[in-house]
Amino acid sequence: MIPASLVLNAGSSSLKFQVFEPEDIFEPEGSFEPGETFGPGEGGAPRRLYRGLFEGLGGAAHMIVRDHTGAVVADERFGAGDVGRETALGHEEALLHVAAWLRDHARGHRLAAVGHRVVHGGADYAAPVRVDDAVLAALERLVPLAPLHQPHNLAPIRIVRRRFPDLPQVACFDTAFHRGQPEIAQRFALPAEVTDRGVRRYGFHGLSYAFVAERLGACAPALAAGRVVVAHLGSGASLCALAGGRSVAATMGFSALDGLPMGTRCGSLDPGVVFYLLREMHLDADEAERLLYTRSGLLGVSGLSGDMRTLRARAAEDRRARTAIDLFVYRIGRELGSLVAALGGIDGLVFTGGIGENDAATRAEVLRGAAWTGFRLDEAANDAGGPRITRGPGPQAFVIPTDEEAMIARGMRAVLAPASRPAL
Repeated sequence: MIPASLVLNAGSSSLKFQVFEPEDIFEPEGSFEPGETFGPGEGGAPRRLYRGLFEGLGGAAHMIVRDHTGAVVADERFGAGDVGRETALGHEEALLHVAAWLRDHARGHRLAAVGHRVVHGGADYAAPVRVDDAVLAALERLVPLAPLHQPHNLAPIRIVRRRFPDLPQVACFDTAFHRGQPEIAQRFALPAEVTDRGVRRYGFHGLSYAFVAERLGACAPALAAGRVVVAHLGSGASLCALAGGRSVAATMGFSALDGLPMGTRCGSLDPGVVFYLLREMHLDADEAERLLYTRSGLLGVSGLSGDMRTLRARAAEDRRARTAIDLFVYRIGRELGSLVAALGGIDGLVFTGGIGENDAATRAEVLRGAAWTGFRLDEAANDAGGPRITRGPGPQAFVIPTDEEAMIARGMRAVLAPASRPAL
C-alpha cells in the first residue's frame, strides 16, 4: 500500500486536516497561476489526497472533506443530542472520526505519519522535529509564550500518542522560519534576566511565509532574490520582510498579539495600556488577556464583526465598519514602512492569507498607500486576483495563495524519510 501523511492544524474549536502522498509534495519549478493547487503527479497519482475541516467542536460540529479536485466527498454534522452521543464532540472524538473516515476511504493508501502545526518552537527549534517525550515536554514549557494557541496545537499530539503510540509524529513550527533573523532584530530593550527567560521577538506565520517564499522563487526568481515584504492578512495578520527569501524582520514579536490589528486581536499596543486595564479598569490578568486577544481588532473597533467580508458589506452605511477597515489599512502602511527601512528598500510585495488572497479592495488600498515606494496598481489585474497586480517598472506586487499544510507535509518528508512507517 502507498504511505500517506496526515497533517493536522488544531484550533480552539476546529481541526483542519489534509492527507498527502509523501513523495513529490512540492513542485519547485514551473509557472504560477491564480488558484493553482497541487495537482496530479507522475503516473496520475494526486499529491494531495484530501483536505478537510472539522469546525464547531464543543457544540454543533461540522466536518467537510474535499478531494484533490475540490469536490466535496464528505459533509457531516454532529450535535450533542445525536443518538448514542451524550456530549458534543471534542478534539479527540473528531480526530478518531477522521481516522475512521480515512480508513474507509484509503484507496490503496495507509496512514504512515502525522504532522502538526505548532505555533511556538521557542529559541531551540529552527526546523521540523520528530516528537518524543523530551520534545513534547519542551513544547509544553512554551505554553506561557503562546497561551491561546500552543495548548490546542499540542492536544492532538497527545491524542495520537495515546491512541496510536507507534505512529510517527512531526512538529513543524510557525516560529522556525524567523530563527535566522539577525540577533538585533530579535531583541527587546529589556534587562538580561528577562531576555534570558525567553522574552524576545519570535515572529509567527512562518509556515505561510516559507511557502510563499518558495512559490515566489518559482514564479518570479529575480524578485525572490531581492527585497520583498509578504503580507499574510487574515483573521491573524502580520508582515514579514524577506531578503533573498530569508526572514530579516516581522511585525509579530513575542506573541501572536503583536503587530497589525487582526480579526479580534489588538496588534501593537503601548504596554502602559495593559497597566491601565489592570489598575484603573480592575481587570485581572486573564480578563485583560481575553480582551486583547478576543474582543479587540476589527471586532473591537467596529463593534460588529472581525470578518472583513462583513465589514466591507456594511462599510458604506456604518461608520464603525469603515473605521475598522481604515485602521487596518493604515497600520499595514505604517508597518510596511518599518520593514522597507529594515530592508533598505523594497522590490516586491506579496499578498496572502484569507484577506490578502480574496479582498481586492484591501489590496488596492494598501498599494495606493504605498505609492511612495513606487508601486503602481493594475486595477484590472487586481480585480481578477493576479497573480501580478502592478504595472510598469519599479516594485512588483503579487497575490500568492498560501498552503501551510503543504509545508508541514514537506517537513515531515525531510524528518522521516526513508524510515518505514507503521499503519494506523
